[in-house]
Amino acid sequence: MKSKQIQAIRGMNDVLPDEAQLWERFEDTVRDWLRAYGYRNLRTPILEKTDLFVRSIGEVTDIVEKEMYTFVDALNGESLALRPEGTAACVRAVIEHNLLYAGPQRLWYWGPMFRHERPQKGRFRQFHQVGVEALGFPGSDIDAEHLTMCARLWRALGIDGIELDLNTLGDAQSRARYRRRLVHYLESHERRLDADSKRRLRANPLRVLDSKNPEMAELIAGAPKLADDLDEVSLRSFEDLQELLRESGVAFRINSRLVRGLDYYNGAVYEWVCDRLGAQNAVCAGGRYDALVEQIGGKPAPACGYALGIERLLALMKDGAGRPAPGPDAYLVRQGAAAERYGARVAEQLRDGGLAVVLHCGGGNFKSQMKRADASGARYAVIVGDDEAAAGVVSVKPLREAAQQVRASVSEAIDLIKGKA
Repeated sequence: MKSKQIQAIRGMNDVLPDEAQLWERFEDTVRDWLRAYGYRNLRTPILEKTDLFVRSIGEVTDIVEKEMYTFVDALNGESLALRPEGTAACVRAVIEHNLLYAGPQRLWYWGPMFRHERPQKGRFRQFHQVGVEALGFPGSDIDAEHLTMCARLWRALGIDGIELDLNTLGDAQSRARYRRRLVHYLESHERRLDADSKRRLRANPLRVLDSKNPEMAELIAGAPKLADDLDEVSLRSFEDLQELLRESGVAFRINSRLVRGLDYYNGAVYEWVCDRLGAQNAVCAGGRYDALVEQIGGKPAPACGYALGIERLLALMKDGAGRPAPGPDAYLVRQGAAAERYGARVAEQLRDGGLAVVLHCGGGNFKSQMKRADASGARYAVIVGDDEAAAGVVSVKPLREAAQQVRASVSEAIDLIKGKA
């Protein structure tokens, strides 16, 4: 009896080789970009204690209430969670290993994140992020660096049409004043609130402003503005950031309704958005979280950072007809008993010479092997038969241009393929 086919979990997708080429191009670009700004890599576990996210993200948030993958460890009864975002884990690691003792830290990480939500375009249950965090830096200059970095990355990836929305949440006292005014306004219109907003009104009223329900748009547009309750220090800091962005040539627009979905944010917050992505239009988001280090057990320290949504950026790279990944330099075709053994040695010698080489395996006649060579995208076929094996040479055939096949030593073949001959 034929076994039933097992498929991937909904919202958790395979990345097949053709698509992985685009991921590799993205990853290479991002590594070079981060190195240029002096950020160092930090890697944290996929699993963390659930309390880390409850204390950092906020107990009354969609992520904690509805979206986290949590389970009880059968060995010790501890509640664990697949990480839904990376900042809290990064900060936990910095505290645990006392990294701030050596001074301010510029850090980055990437990897899978997990949220149990309805899969749709641009939103998956397993998704991937690049996170950039700066801990121990108090001024607006580091926020400006983060936004300037992003603008440079969009250019490096060849993506246009990404726009920056900017806001400030002020300090805790500013938000407390604003919260009282907002609650009064929302309660006066409670009959117009949807079920989700009514729930948020009692526990986290600022999140009502983040509603994606179009029927709530008019009500939200008429709500009080947080800017009217900001303290002088927060206003001055926000103005400093705007001036730094203007000097750097980074365009932005003020979005007074931007509040972010995580409770740990304060001060400047932002989203980079693109209208080509539909409803899930944010490709990068972040801001300051100056209280988070103390909130999860460390000594008070200023901090800020952001995360890039890899799948969403890849979609824009595809949309922009990104460059195809290059094929190998050479495909080694081998025919004959002696050629089988000799060809394997030649492939290693070619790789020692700095070439990317696919060695034909699995048999087949010469014609079928040449078809494979052409389909591989290689620029050259390196052909080895028993005659070449006996003479200690190879034949090199260009596959992408009209040129003659030549016989050469392995070292000559390396120079020829590299364009040095």
